[in-house]
Amino acid sequence: MKRVALVAGVRTPFVKAGLEFSNTTAQELGRIATRELIEKSNLDVNTVDEVVFGNVSQPMEATNISRVIALMAGMPQSVSAQTVARNCASGLQAIATGYELIRNGQANVVIAGGTESMSNIPLVFPKAMSNFLGKVWSAKTLPQRLLAFLQFRPHMIKPIVALLEGLKDPFCGLSMGDTAEILAKEFHISREDQDAFALKSHQRAFAATESGRMKEEISPVYLTEKGKVVADDIGPRKNQTLEALSKLKPYFDRRHGTVTVGNSCPITDGACAVLLMSEDKVKSLSLSPLAWIRHYAFAGVDPRRMGLGPVASSTKALRESQLSMKDIGLVEINEAFAAQVLSVCKIFKDNKLGADFGAGPELSEINPDILNVNGGAIALGHPVGTSGARIALTLAIELQKKSIDRGLASLCIGGGQGGAIILENGGLA
Repeated sequence: MKRVALVAGVRTPFVKAGLEFSNTTAQELGRIATRELIEKSNLDVNTVDEVVFGNVSQPMEATNISRVIALMAGMPQSVSAQTVARNCASGLQAIATGYELIRNGQANVVIAGGTESMSNIPLVFPKAMSNFLGKVWSAKTLPQRLLAFLQFRPHMIKPIVALLEGLKDPFCGLSMGDTAEILAKEFHISREDQDAFALKSHQRAFAATESGRMKEEISPVYLTEKGKVVADDIGPRKNQTLEALSKLKPYFDRRHGTVTVGNSCPITDGACAVLLMSEDKVKSLSLSPLAWIRHYAFAGVDPRRMGLGPVASSTKALRESQLSMKDIGLVEINEAFAAQVLSVCKIFKDNKLGADFGAGPELSEINPDILNVNGGAIALGHPVGTSGARIALTLAIELQKKSIDRGLASLCIGGGQGGAIILENGGLA
């Protein structure tokens, strides 16, 4: 089996939905990230074998959005493309798919990533409205059309918010926030601890932005229609305080809950693209990759406790790699909710707490100093199709900056799954 390198990567700034990227489509965000990756890595597009992007909302005007992105970014028509969807881990699934193509000898160069415009997830009319319109359009005579019009009822135009429907689990019927409330109660995660975790996310993200660290992975986006440039993530708050966070009311369980919009990730737009290559290709081009992909794993968990996905997937990835957390020097866990990450950390510290959730002896306590060192999704945002690729890219860059051998990136997945990837420093491994 061939070794697979994560050679380079780039992402757009992450922007809260409804703000600067509200008129920028998911395919355009993906194009920007892909085009910048091509320029940054001086890549000959004729050497690309496949383009794989993760996306959740699947814009109706850009079916198989990966192919649309590839052509918009200037790929030859001969380069094939596929779109993958694994909810919050769609971007990680794209990397995993590219990894398998290369490892199995079906490709040497793959562009993988994720894109999401949560601003542009549409409102949907009920089925009754489409049935009504169908009868109107199919009427052949004026009397038939009038009769069809008489069947109109006001409830037919009550829109369904597709975004909210997508954030609700179809199996257990709970929203993602409701599942976080379950974890907060079961693992005794206090409101104070959640808010303190959220504050640290903002502080670290803002510090990384101010120091210039984020510029190593972010490419500015030029908004011609607005005549402005978005160069940084719009989410991290310089002046965020515990006092401000403590004033926010619980959002999902308004009477007894502890999960608020302040200790949850915001709804976000953004894209990320990474370049994957076989070891032979890397050597032939005399490249120094960011990282080598050691292994990845996905695992299923109880949909009501979907936030524990990193427990099962990390255990599986470590076990199959014959490693343990003692071999890991950096960790990225996507911050869907503070309660969710803190619950995961409790199980890592005492894997007996996670005996029913896939925890194994490979786990051990995560030093807070190595977890999400540049902040996480609570501050940066969580464009659902993108975050899996983003945490892998962030981890790869940070491994090199800190000369650390090996790191783990993991995230929970709506529907009751987890994903994890183990990367090794490209300059050391």
